[in-house]
Amino acid sequence: MKILAFETSCDETSVAVVENGKNVLSNVISTQIDIHREYGGVVPEIASRHHIENIMPVFTEAMRQAKCSLDDIDYIAVTNTPGLIGSLLVGLMFAKSLSWANKIPLLPINHINGHIFSNFIENDIELPAVSLVVSGGHTNLYYIDEIDKEIKITLLGETLDDAVGETYDKIARVLRLPYPGGPEIDRLSKNGKDILQIKKPKVEEYNFSFSGIKTYITNYVNNEKMKGNTISKENVAKSLQEIVSEVLSEKVLKVMKNMKVNTILVSGGVSANGRLREKFREISEKENVKVIFPKLEYCTDNAAMIGCAAYYELKNKGMYLDNTEDNYKVDAISTKGE
Repeated sequence: MKILAFETSCDETSVAVVENGKNVLSNVISTQIDIHREYGGVVPEIASRHHIENIMPVFTEAMRQAKCSLDDIDYIAVTNTPGLIGSLLVGLMFAKSLSWANKIPLLPINHINGHIFSNFIENDIELPAVSLVVSGGHTNLYYIDEIDKEIKITLLGETLDDAVGETYDKIARVLRLPYPGGPEIDRLSKNGKDILQIKKPKVEEYNFSFSGIKTYITNYVNNEKMKGNTISKENVAKSLQEIVSEVLSEKVLKVMKNMKVNTILVSGGVSANGRLREKFREISEKENVKVIFPKLEYCTDNAAMIGCAAYYELKNKGMYLDNTEDNYKVDAISTKGE
């Protein structure tokens, strides 16, 4: 089964061809980081315009690398939610047009499900598992199990305010670091000390909160500037890294012990963070559990994860889509994640 997949939920234009959920024949990504860097974050209107410019050449290159034509494609998968509405529309309309013109069934895929299944591309996952999705716009905790041969994904908790990646970007602006903030903070923290010793936010159950951490660091930096003191960006970065990794790992451990899970999946853009990976390796050794991260290529937004998610959705539901008009329709786009 070959699935042609599209991902345009934010500022990466990506097209991939995935065979049987695991064999990635191509995964082409065109990023807009350099374009949005001067603004300190993604500008939705600019992102949409560049998706329009990029999607045809990215699609052409993905098909070339996969060495296949549309006649070889069994399904077309496309991210339809959540994300920036203009960016989503570009990928959706392109995929929908291909579907309609070539009579290839169209599969709308949730972007967050794509991140979850990015762990499945190169790994054989033993269920049940706890899945942590950490990115620029999301910090979600899920319980995944297989019931009656179908994979069930249950949301246990999410951020009540800022996402982890959003927090990193905002602190980076306070420190006058370039966008995106995550990689810069990760790099600086390696030479810093945890001088702030930030207390963990008190949030019930499996939810998260990072706005207090952001405010604490912002106030610290502003107060030091008013006093005329030199601010060590390395120390601030280290303090942020430690509190974030501690908060995330504590919640995952809580789920693991309460629900007796031995497999931990971590995905999303922030899963590329060096300290976070180190923290979960420590947990793996201490608790004797399996911790799985995607390859770096599959951490940030990419179409391969959408193709993989589409494959498992088809497999789980036993779907058979014939060439009828209903198979080329997609429900209205929502900007809210499920």
